[in-house]
Amino acid sequence: MSDAAQNEQKVQVTIRVEPGSLGPDGLDHVEDFCRVAQCYFDKLYVGTLCWQVIPRYDKSLAEIEYCYLNRTLNEAQANKMLSLINKDIDSMDEETMQHIANLIDKFLGHQY
Repeated sequence: MSDAAQNEQKVQVTIRVEPGSLGPDGLDHVEDFCRVAQCYFDKLYVGTLCWQVIPRYDKSLAEIEYCYLNRTLNEAQANKMLSLINKDIDSMDEETMQHIANLIDKFLGHQY
């Protein structure tokens, strides 16, 4: 089975990153950040989830979206699929956004 066919059998999680979350000149850096974040997310839940990290240029689109077989999942459907990895949409969203926040801090070189 090809990689594309295998990915189609996984829940697709699209993360849209707002340029403003990278600071005042975030528009200049958001695509680079998304490439870095994509490499990180590609290693999470490999057997179950397929990640796509992209800029959020259209604010009418959700920050996090779950799809399966090219169809957007509603909350109940997403919860059912995520239960396979003992998650629900709220905990997955929270975990995802925490990863994004940590990656942004590293990308911007913040020291704490």
